Amino acid sequence: MYYKGIYHNFYQYNPHCALWCWGDITWGHSVSTDLVNWIQLEPVIEPDNPSDIDGCWTGSATILSGGQPVILYTGGSRDKCQVQNLVHPKNPSDPYLREWTKTGNNPVIQPVVPGLNRSQFRDPTTGWIGPDGLWRIAVGAELKSYTAALLYKSEDFLSWTRVDHPLYSQNLSNIVECNMWECLDFFAVLPGNNTGLDMSAAILRGTKHALKMSVGYFDKYLIGVYDLKRDAFVPDTIVDDCRLWLKIDYGNFYASKSFFDSKKGRRIIWGWSKEADCRSDDVAKGWAGIHTIPRTIWLDSNGKQLLQWPVDEIESLRTNEINHQGLELNKGDMFEINGVDTFQADVEIYFELTSINAAEPFNSSSLLDPEKHCCEAGASVHGGIGPFGLVILASNNMDEHTVVHFRVYKSQQKYMILMCSDLRRSSIRPSRYTPAYGGFFELDLAKERKISLRTLIDRSAVESFGGGGRVCITSRVYPAVLADVGRAHMYAFNNGSATVRVPQLSAWTMRKAQVNVEKGWSAI
Repeated sequence: MYYKGIYHNFYQYNPHCALWCWGDITWGHSVSTDLVNWIQLEPVIEPDNPSDIDGCWTGSATILSGGQPVILYTGGSRDKCQVQNLVHPKNPSDPYLREWTKTGNNPVIQPVVPGLNRSQFRDPTTGWIGPDGLWRIAVGAELKSYTAALLYKSEDFLSWTRVDHPLYSQNLSNIVECNMWECLDFFAVLPGNNTGLDMSAAILRGTKHALKMSVGYFDKYLIGVYDLKRDAFVPDTIVDDCRLWLKIDYGNFYASKSFFDSKKGRRIIWGWSKEADCRSDDVAKGWAGIHTIPRTIWLDSNGKQLLQWPVDEIESLRTNEINHQGLELNKGDMFEINGVDTFQADVEIYFELTSINAAEPFNSSSLLDPEKHCCEAGASVHGGIGPFGLVILASNNMDEHTVVHFRVYKSQQKYMILMCSDLRRSSIRPSRYTPAYGGFFELDLAKERKISLRTLIDRSAVESFGGGGRVCITSRVYPAVLADVGRAHMYAFNNGSATVRVPQLSAWTMRKAQVNVEKGWSAI
């Protein structure tokens, strides 16, 4: 949240070791003035009450009408019962909010709903005010044969009453590849407008709403409307197969949370990217898990898809800019990008299609498993239009390399772009998780022949944004070249039959941000 000139980032944190241990999870706390450089403060919530003794789990911060922040979070009890607890700052005048106090009547919400699985009731959303002036939140839950975003109302944020219907729910027996929704998020968006909306402000004409849930291994979302009369979310399209739901990120990205940035009038989202190496490595380096770079998130002009882009502030780390214009990539071409630190880089590249006639036919069944399609149609497999994209973190002999690339397909009425982040040859080190991630997006190539790609490389973290942020893929890679040689190669390439032009390629070395410097809290 943003409070008194400071950005606050709260996160689940084990202060004892770099492993996930039940009962040890606290809420860590870091602050920033620019979303880039962060100072770590002391933990704000620790498991010391019966209502959270088994861990302080996911929750949300809300700024109340008087300007005071509060936090609702899920606590685990010894009997594996999940409840919702409330904390408030000891000193609201402190912009750093260093100390918090648990409310005396915790837990404020208990799992007393008929048929509710008491161990599957968690992750309250940020609160919003309805037309009746009452606060509302949603909590993820599993009840008998369905999963739901249960809706609760309150006048004072202390005493909560469950509404007799959920904000939204779906019968699990009718959904393919779906289970309980956790880490819920619910926010308003305007089609084609990248301005953020405060959920407690009046709803503007044309406003849509996004309901995001973490399910399976991904963060997925539905776009629809918030029906004020019914006090319910109504999706624009109901798709029973959960595999076809749109994703916030198609890679190693989970448990995301958004907030309204009142400083700049935007909505910002970020997520957790877990390690994909081995536990012994985590213990050795003393940490595990990162937050992705904060992203601005908004709704596309067609009202169907969320778009994301790194916050502008991240560009303050750019240095040593290099540029290339007017490149032409024929089948088999690889153009090396020199002059930047390939381990810490920001690369923006536009690919222009010289022809769209060579697009291969699109098979809609590929939408069910784009990762499999990325494996079968990897960068070494020649295509009509594509694969083309970036090869990054490549060793001298190419034994190690990661590929971010596109392929273009033609269906009866539209063009579908497959974006892949292929990690299968990212490391020669054993015991690493090296999948091929992928996602599809639509593009009107009859009007616009350019496909953009922006890739941020921060050593083991690779975040890629395709088609102006239509598909985002976060990857974690651990090449031996990173540790052994200290230098890697980066290329723009094309392995498709159709020639691809590159009208603009820009790249920067990224300076190191100051993130959670040990004992940084003593400076403020």
